Amino acid sequence: MRRLRPNSHRLRRGRSSEHGRGYLITTVVHGRAPIFRNWRLGRLLVAQMRQAHERGQVTSLAWVVMPDHLHWLVQLEKVPLTQVMQTVKSRSTLAVNRAMNRNGAFWQSGFHDRAIRDNQDLLPFARYIIASPLRAGLVKRIGDYPLWDAVWL
Repeated sequence: MRRLRPNSHRLRRGRSSEHGRGYLITTVVHGRAPIFRNWRLGRLLVAQMRQAHERGQVTSLAWVVMPDHLHWLVQLEKVPLTQVMQTVKSRSTLAVNRAMNRNGAFWQSGFHDRAIRDNQDLLPFARYIIASPLRAGLVKRIGDYPLWDAVWL
């Protein structure tokens, strides 16, 4: 039987999707396995995020793929946030599992999202996301980390 995190059922409570609104999304690899230390596997996730952007589902503003989780700042466009995340997570699971010659769960269930209020500037959220590898001690300069991007650069 799969054990859920305490209070994980509350992640969906009150969730709404508003077109044009910014969202800060965090999702975690199952068991917090540091799969994305291999940046080539991280690029498989990035490809799925890029597809969501190219399909017009989101406008991707900033992201960083950490060894065991993803932070993604998006502006929601055509489809509900849950559908975007379901698609990105399922397609990235297939791609990563195929590359690793494995089966089974890849992501923890659910995701955390924070809707950005209309009067809040998105740039501080992007800076927070991009600085994650620095705060985690993975690099001394963000330019040395291979799995991030932001529209402001």
